[in-house]
Amino acid sequence: MATIQETTRPPRCLDDVPGWFPVLDQLLFDWFLNRQEATRIRGDLLEVGVYMGKSAIFTGRHRQPDEKYTVCDLFEGDAPDDANRAESTKSYSALTRRVFEENYLSFHDELPRVLQGPSSLVPSEVEPRSCRFVHIDASHLYEHVHGDIGAAHDLLLPGGIVVLDDFRSEHTPGVSIATWEAVLNRGLRPICLSTQKLYGTWGDPEPVQEELLAMVRERSDCHLSVQEAAGHRIIRLKSKGMRAAEFPPSKHAEAAREPVAEAPAPVQAPAPAPAPAPAPARSAPRRSSSRARRIAVDLLPPVVTRAIRKARAARR
Repeated sequence: MATIQETTRPPRCLDDVPGWFPVLDQLLFDWFLNRQEATRIRGDLLEVGVYMGKSAIFTGRHRQPDEKYTVCDLFEGDAPDDANRAESTKSYSALTRRVFEENYLSFHDELPRVLQGPSSLVPSEVEPRSCRFVHIDASHLYEHVHGDIGAAHDLLLPGGIVVLDDFRSEHTPGVSIATWEAVLNRGLRPICLSTQKLYGTWGDPEPVQEELLAMVRERSDCHLSVQEAAGHRIIRLKSKGMRAAEFPPSKHAEAAREPVAEAPAPVQAPAPAPAPAPAPARSAPRRSSSRARRIAVDLLPPVVTRAIRKARAARR
């Protein structure tokens, strides 16, 4: 899960909503939910731990008219124990219900049902066997995740899908232990693994896996590997430059595209005409060089004058 970020303006698109919801998981959420809708599986939706609302907004698109959608988060409320309080203070101190609701309403006309409090509220607030899709992304502490997985088991319809976030992150060993414990001892059957989430069911995973494999093998942007472990077929998926599918823009996108009227430029007084350039000074007329020579001859001593005249005569 991403660290807290403050939104500085209303989100215009899903990517503007802070949170960690990789493109591969967006593809898988869409695929699982669309498959349920195509096969007429009806049931409610549940997300435990919503952060700023990114995945909740995405999932909300799949709510059908006759379905309920419930989300649960502590937000700024009191944690149930010291360990959970320390976790919330460290990672989610700026998370508020107001921010979540503003983000959600940027994309949807109405909010889901919001439970503010620890995830232990969920079993008493959501009907058993009522959900088709449950996404768990709340506390990372083993005791809480263990309880969340047990609640998902009781709330899911037969064949329903549970998604467990952060099951393999190095900073969330409690989630890893609770997840694989559920696989080994509590009947959870993995369908596939992304880089961040485990998708599973308490029903038969094989029909879903076969359809998923067929879909993935037609794509060139998804790495696929299949392994066997403890009697389970494990499908591992990883993005190879995958691009997010188009998601409808928020209600704020149109306002952002409207041009802002610019203030008219101030009217400037015309610049004064430049002063005419002064007329260039006229040079004095050049006197004839021959006249100057004659005057020089008349003024020179006779000896020099005779020498000049002899030189001229010789040149002729």
